[in-house]
Amino acid sequence: MKTSLEVEYWVVTEDGDLTDPGSLLDSSEQIDAEFVEPMLEIKTTPCETHAELRDELYHYVGHAVDAAREQGKRLVPLGTPLDATPRDIPYRENKLESTDLQREIIGPAFDNARFCAGTHVHFEQSNVVDQLNALTAIDPSFALVNSASHHRGTELTTCARPFLYRSCCYEHFPQQGQLWPYVDSVDEWEARLETAFETYREAARMRGIDPTTVEEQYDPYDAVWTPVRLRDAFPTVEWRSPDTALPEQVLELTRQVRSVVERADEFGVNIAASDGGTERAREKQNGTAVELTSDRSSRQRGHGPITLPSFETVERTVQTAIHEGCSDPAVESYLRELGFDPTRLDPLADRHRDGPLSRRRARKLRLRAADRLEAEVRRATVRV
Repeated sequence: MKTSLEVEYWVVTEDGDLTDPGSLLDSSEQIDAEFVEPMLEIKTTPCETHAELRDELYHYVGHAVDAAREQGKRLVPLGTPLDATPRDIPYRENKLESTDLQREIIGPAFDNARFCAGTHVHFEQSNVVDQLNALTAIDPSFALVNSASHHRGTELTTCARPFLYRSCCYEHFPQQGQLWPYVDSVDEWEARLETAFETYREAARMRGIDPTTVEEQYDPYDAVWTPVRLRDAFPTVEWRSPDTALPEQVLELTRQVRSVVERADEFGVNIAASDGGTERAREKQNGTAVELTSDRSSRQRGHGPITLPSFETVERTVQTAIHEGCSDPAVESYLRELGFDPTRLDPLADRHRDGPLSRRRARKLRLRAADRLEAEVRRATVRV
């Protein structure tokens, strides 16, 4: 299953202050501008193997790190800048039209999105329904690479970035930015997409915006920023929940997630009933998904369909993961049941001290994260 990554990094000066990437954006076709000035995105091509993905990510990140150093800049792998005001993170001029439209429709809450840097994992579409449902179930695993608990100098919650997106930015627009329930078919997904787009257009109408303006800027696929979504490009099933983090952490999480998605793709999934009783399942028979019942013995790892928890359990675990991270036994147990090994990951946010951060301290922490990124890239380059 071909897999690709998009990773966002903050750009800072040698003093740790947020800054524009400038000509860094011209140094590689794999580097893109983001909708805010002090951020860039590095993307890989679709890769057949994990080793190939690893080599590409380190190659492109290494190039960007070196190019930044030549300009007296650093790249920072943190989910938020820890301490920054809106003035420190201006919107990018050439993306203002679509950004301003979102701000008008969603309201002031949209400004929370400018403080968030994340990782997007793309999987080649195959058995799309099972891929979508598997990624929905594994969503709490974002806690395994949590890299920021602070926002504007305050310790917001354990996983600050998903909180800012889901509970702040898209609180009143859940169809645009929160996790959707499991689906039974691609048609069902498409119907939800159309409903979400109509909700967005209606919100625009209520704010005095001509709906044709929305249609000129977005199509239904591009007007949702949900944690799991389908993309026309490639085409892929995309998971957007994790923070940006050190490449080694991103790659390990991607490896573990890919293992779950590949098994779901090959063998299908069982979905537990919300009442804890029988389960509905989608198991492959001659390449066709069929409905059946299953007991919980199918949770065991190996061959055969994966049993996914009920969506109510997913939602509950997501909230616990946001506020408690993987230190909560329920989150750790949940992920182990799905086949994850949390011990293989060491979230960056766990290394930051508790409590408020001064601007000076936040700058130091950003530079420390940049140091870790550069040291890891050097080690990886030697191995390659």
